[in-house]
Amino acid sequence: MNLTRNPELLDRLAAAYSLGTLRGGARRRFEQLAREFPQVRAAALLWQGRWSAFSEVQKPVPPDEAVWIRIDNLLQAEKDNAKSAQQRRAPSKAPARALAWWRRLALAGSVAAAAAISVGLWSHQSLKEASQQQLASLQTQLQIAQTALQEAPQIQYVAVLADGKADASMLVTFDPRHSQLVLQRVSGFKEADNKSLQLWALPQQGSPRSLGVMGDGKLEQLTAQEADVQAIPLLAISLEPKGGVPSSTGPTGPVLFKGALIRRDL
Repeated sequence: MNLTRNPELLDRLAAAYSLGTLRGGARRRFEQLAREFPQVRAAALLWQGRWSAFSEVQKPVPPDEAVWIRIDNLLQAEKDNAKSAQQRRAPSKAPARALAWWRRLALAGSVAAAAAISVGLWSHQSLKEASQQQLASLQTQLQIAQTALQEAPQIQYVAVLADGKADASMLVTFDPRHSQLVLQRVSGFKEADNKSLQLWALPQQGSPRSLGVMGDGKLEQLTAQEADVQAIPLLAISLEPKGGVPSSTGPTGPVLFKGALIRRDL
């Protein structure tokens, strides 16, 4: 099956691969397809970014103190039971003394039972309060996650720009919700201090149009409208003088990276 013609299946496989649940032969086949098809590499990179964003909103929740109290009570009860069993196995030398000992043991057991009931009631109340606190904490985390999802980029256009050897060098995504182009360097290319990388839209007809000039960071954001990328089949990046060149002149330097712009149906 050609994954590039089945975007829904590609999206599910990319999510499973990035999460680590895609294993064995299926994982190796997906990696082989990622080496052959830019669309597969782009889907995997997108899901890796999504999973990393989820991990940032999670907060560690330490165990409640009542849990440690309950564990300590259980351990102490096991020690007392073992001690009682050992004493029952010991030979009796005097029946009267043994009877008195058993009576004291019964009395101590009654006191221990009463104490255990009291501790149990207290522990139950503590666990109830701890559960309510944990539920409130989970609800707060859920609200934070929902807010983060609402504010997350709505990636609708994706392009993997490759060099002349077909090695991926730049991941480009467009978010129409925030009118934002995001360019992520995925190779070790670094332009000289007196040069700049400039992004171009290559329409089917007409001259190239500049979409902006990149800085020297690993992740760059450019402002753009959906009309700037609609019906654009290809994107390209050229090496230009520092600060770039006007859009009307078109690229003046060598085109280093280019690739197809793919529209994702959300």
